[in-house]
Amino acid sequence: MASPSNSSQNGGILGVSNKTSFGKCTVTEKTSTGTLTTQAGTRIASTLVIAGGGGAPGDRGGGGGAGGYRFCSLFSVCGSSPYAVVVGGGGAGVTPAGASSSGVDSSFAPGTPIEITSEGGGSGGGQSGAMQTGGSGGGGAGINNPNNAGAAGNTPPTTPPQGNAGGVGYGVETGPRNRGGAGGGGASAVGVSATNTVAGDGGAGSSAWPGDCTVRDGGGGGGGQSASSTGGSGGGGAGGGPSSNGGTGTANTGGGGGGAGCAPATGGSGGSGVVIVKELSKASGVWSLQSQMSAKQQGTWPRVLLSPFTADFLVVAGGGAGSNTSAGGGGGAGGLAYSFCNSCAAGLPFTAGTTYAITVGGGGAATSGNGNAGTNSVINYNGSSRTTHGGARGGSAHSDGPGGNISGGSGGGGGGGSPYPAWDGGAGNTPAVPTANGGPQGRPGGMGYISIPGPSGGGQAAGGGGGATADGQDGACSQAGDGGAGRAISITGASVTYAGGGGGGGGGGGASDFGQGGAGGGGIGGGGSPYPQQAGSGVANTGGGGGGTSGPGGPTGVLGGAGGPGIVVLKSPSTSCVSVSGSGNTVTTHPDGDKVAKFIVSGNYVVND
Repeated sequence: MASPSNSSQNGGILGVSNKTSFGKCTVTEKTSTGTLTTQAGTRIASTLVIAGGGGAPGDRGGGGGAGGYRFCSLFSVCGSSPYAVVVGGGGAGVTPAGASSSGVDSSFAPGTPIEITSEGGGSGGGQSGAMQTGGSGGGGAGINNPNNAGAAGNTPPTTPPQGNAGGVGYGVETGPRNRGGAGGGGASAVGVSATNTVAGDGGAGSSAWPGDCTVRDGGGGGGGQSASSTGGSGGGGAGGGPSSNGGTGTANTGGGGGGAGCAPATGGSGGSGVVIVKELSKASGVWSLQSQMSAKQQGTWPRVLLSPFTADFLVVAGGGAGSNTSAGGGGGAGGLAYSFCNSCAAGLPFTAGTTYAITVGGGGAATSGNGNAGTNSVINYNGSSRTTHGGARGGSAHSDGPGGNISGGSGGGGGGGSPYPAWDGGAGNTPAVPTANGGPQGRPGGMGYISIPGPSGGGQAAGGGGGATADGQDGACSQAGDGGAGRAISITGASVTYAGGGGGGGGGGGASDFGQGGAGGGGIGGGGSPYPQQAGSGVANTGGGGGGTSGPGGPTGVLGGAGGPGIVVLKSPSTSCVSVSGSGNTVTTHPDGDKVAKFIVSGNYVVND
């Protein structure tokens, strides 16, 4: 509790001394060294600091490591004040006879209490120089000496880690001698090690900073003796193939340079870094009128956003249930549409003084037969609505016709046990949601399988239900298909995967012949010999499809898995004033300061004056 003197200075309110900021959510991207001057009303900011990527050498050189990737949210700054910014350059790529160089550090406000510095990416290993540690480590060379070991990343160590290690090169001198360099480490993944057939790809970059959706900071690919390699997502340079130069890391991403192929090719240079600062609008806590008036006079009290405003959205329908027939198909995931970090779709407009109905679709119920489809989720907004459609139930080859009635947001998996074309999985994205509306909303289900044509016979296996980003897997001989993968989205501030398809049901071909649920809440399939596996239901509020099961031949009372209920999320500007109704629905603050309204049941989205 605050002291009496502090409470009197805060107008008699006891508690912590809160801080206001009116930064207008302005984002400044610094691509070269200089100075950033904050706005007059800014008191709180967030920053992303990426160092320069490491360079790579020639002659089957290892890829350069990505520059360190660090961010800091909600730290205090002064208004109308200059802050130094250092943007590190990429390390140089070189010929086989030289040693490549590491990237240069980047920093915000160096030499002050709020300094944040990222380490340059380590250089790749080569014939004449060892790979180096750094923000992310350089990849090992395609040579049979200590230079083929990948270098450590996150050096010096930070929490969370600023990068990852490089991979191990392949330099065996016997046999076909198909040597190759390894990939440099990236912000979110280690570099890929080389093998006796291919050079290693660069480690993947990251978009973890809440203030931005762009993927940056990928590692460089290794140079190959017989084939090229791929740079890590987020600006990593590609590794060169036979006699080809390595690719340069993309400017202002911190991407590592790609190693070159055979001599005399030259390795790629690392990409330069970047510093991005977001000045926030924020006024949380309990305030006296005296303190509020003082903040308004100083220009730091956030102004109420006049309507209409635009909110990013995620809308996921309920998943379909798995079928409870002999080798029943997995349920399709609920349809998913989104605008957050989606360059193809815009947010939705809302107006102050208006209440909007939000519908969260239910998961399809499991039954003693085919099960039920999920139901639709709907966002109503100014003059229109955005709808995704329930996931299809799993298919039954014994009772469904060709394709069945198993199309939906994502299609249900086809059942196993009857002749083609009754095995077909259902279509996804039905009815179609275009990319401009955040679609397509889902993928088809997989095809069922039977080893002997006809209504009976062994080796039955159902297809998996479709997911948001991947088709359900087809059933195969004595192995049901897995559910299709869902989509990972960080609209709430944490990365969550939604809308995975349900696994297909096995038909007795083996102890583990059921399909796995797709990433994003899909339920596991049931079956196995002698049918011990209970089908799993889709995870609540992911829209995951339920698993199919082996039906009447299994244990008494066993059903297919139910579909998981859907979810609706709206992310509005920090200065918007919103509330929600419905049990369990919430409004929270995103790490970037925006408001996040999450609906796990149907309710109202209230935009206040």
